[in-house]
Amino acid sequence: MGGVVEDFVSAIQSAYNFRIVGQYVDEFARGIGHTVTAAASALVLSLVFGLALALMRISGRRFLSHPAAAYIQIIRSTPLLLQIYIVYFGLPAVFPSMGRLPEIFLGIIALTMHTGAYMAEIIRSGLLSVPSGQREGAIAVGMTTFQQYRYVILPQGIVNIIPALLGQTAILIKDTSLLSLITVFDLVSAGMLLNSDRVRPNEAFLTIAAIYFVIYLLVLFLSRLVEDRLAGRGWRVPA
Repeated sequence: MGGVVEDFVSAIQSAYNFRIVGQYVDEFARGIGHTVTAAASALVLSLVFGLALALMRISGRRFLSHPAAAYIQIIRSTPLLLQIYIVYFGLPAVFPSMGRLPEIFLGIIALTMHTGAYMAEIIRSGLLSVPSGQREGAIAVGMTTFQQYRYVILPQGIVNIIPALLGQTAILIKDTSLLSLITVFDLVSAGMLLNSDRVRPNEAFLTIAAIYFVIYLLVLFLSRLVEDRLAGRGWRVPA
């Protein structure tokens, strides 16, 4: 029996050697830090950018809605990798001072521009899902347009789209893997370094996959906390 167990453990170690991964803990920690930094920064910025685009889309003013709609269509119809390369090579060519910025900043700009377009459509759908009676009631009590959005429309609309925002956040986290192509030392870069040094693809890529999965679970947990808190305040629009 002992021999069978030893053979099983040996087979596992030959397929995935934890000791080899342990030798690259510092590299993976550095990669995780850059991945989380890029994802978190791009998420916050894309939400702000997406909200601005959404408000432009529903403003009813053509000089605002048409450019916003055109931008969203262009972003959604072109590959993210192409957009990253355009930002990485194009912005420093137009603004030479940006060539001195760390690659991760240019990556965050590209991710923000890309994800913001998708966030805009999600936020717009949430704002339009709020019944018109809510706005009419806000107008009746004398609220300004800013107050209508601040206290009535945005709270209800955002709660309604939390699942969609979670889905887009998960996509954003995975999209950060493309930043390794512009020399950002992210999670994928750490795995590629391990594989290039030791020629152990299982340890490299299974570790990357496991870490991405853990990050996604953390995002899912945090989103559930936020959703429960907002729903507890009674901000959800009745069906």
